[in-house]
Amino acid sequence: MRVLYTLGIYSYLLIIKLASIFNPKAKKWIDGRKVFWKNFEKTYQLKNPFWFHCASLGEFEQARPLIERIKAKNLNQEILVTFFSSSGYEVRRYYELADYVCYLPIDTPKNAKWFINVVKPKSVFFIKYEFWFNYMSEIKSKQIPFYLISGVFRKNQIFFKWYGVWFKKQLTAFTFFFLQDKNSSDNLKLLGFENQTVSGDTRFDRVSETVQNAKKYSDIEKFCLDNKVVVCGSTWQDDEEYLLPVINEFSASIKFIIAPHEINETHLSEIENKLKVTHVRYSNLRDENNAHVLIIDNIGMLSQIYQYANIAYIGGAFHKKLHNILEACAFGLPVVFGPEYQNFPEAIDLIQQGSAFSVMNKKDLKSVFETLLDNKEVYQLASVNAENYIKDRVGVADKILDKLNSVKTSH
Repeated sequence: MRVLYTLGIYSYLLIIKLASIFNPKAKKWIDGRKVFWKNFEKTYQLKNPFWFHCASLGEFEQARPLIERIKAKNLNQEILVTFFSSSGYEVRRYYELADYVCYLPIDTPKNAKWFINVVKPKSVFFIKYEFWFNYMSEIKSKQIPFYLISGVFRKNQIFFKWYGVWFKKQLTAFTFFFLQDKNSSDNLKLLGFENQTVSGDTRFDRVSETVQNAKKYSDIEKFCLDNKVVVCGSTWQDDEEYLLPVINEFSASIKFIIAPHEINETHLSEIENKLKVTHVRYSNLRDENNAHVLIIDNIGMLSQIYQYANIAYIGGAFHKKLHNILEACAFGLPVVFGPEYQNFPEAIDLIQQGSAFSVMNKKDLKSVFETLLDNKEVYQLASVNAENYIKDRVGVADKILDKLNSVKTSH
């Protein structure tokens, strides 16, 4: 099975290489790893770091509260952060609390052995869904303490399939599992793993800290003025198919800020061409601008921009990839998203308490926006419940750190 898995990894690499010929994102993924191979052994100088591996930016935000607390307790503890995706790496390659940031080499037995021999990590932390089985095998063989942080286990994962026996066995590499919810805990127990605890999701800590330290943008404040504002975050074309026509129908007294997931020129131009109301890109925003819609054409601002909104629309739930809704809730915003949210416990919770709203089409979307903008009672309940949902769940990183110390002691 390991041979078949590794063949699958090589096949994936081949597909990415072919895609890189015409896909800029794939090219960045390939080129970044080429640079890594050339320079890593020359530039890497860490001694027994804590190694955090994140798939992309979202998983990094889950790792960040734990990294910050580790550094606060021991400034001399070196931190290595690796990314699978180019988007995560490009945004956080200069993260100030990491002593080294790089791509994770593709998961082959040779790469795993080489990388871990060079890195010599003191402890390893994989975030949420990251299961790279050749790395896991090598970590286990070296008897390195190994933790899954903010882990999620669902019965549709390969570990629970009749053909998933080998994959289930690989989970024995983990020293301990820190899980997001009870459902994940119950599912993992079905696989026979008792070395676990339900610690919660470290994103609650992160979004709470974002609210406390939110950066102010005077140009966005002037754009918003005293108008009601809807921030549309991490939107995809599937979202924009319904969203943009709705925006076109609202009066200029309602301002919209769109922060698309993809900010390449083609996508930005598509958005602009579909808007029938005045609009401006953030890079062209001037104090005197009176546009109806502001388009954010950079990465990294979205989590801060929610402070200027009354409502948030979060993209991705028209194709089962709902983006982070907690960032908006932390600012007390009701959140709206598409129909494919069932794999996101926080979305289910927030819908049940009246702070989140799922829409199927343009009609639904317009109706929800109008209700939240016009009905003060509905809005106030949604807003207060959203903010309290976050406040009631902070402190996850501290719980993990306390448990880590006891786990290390027992081993």
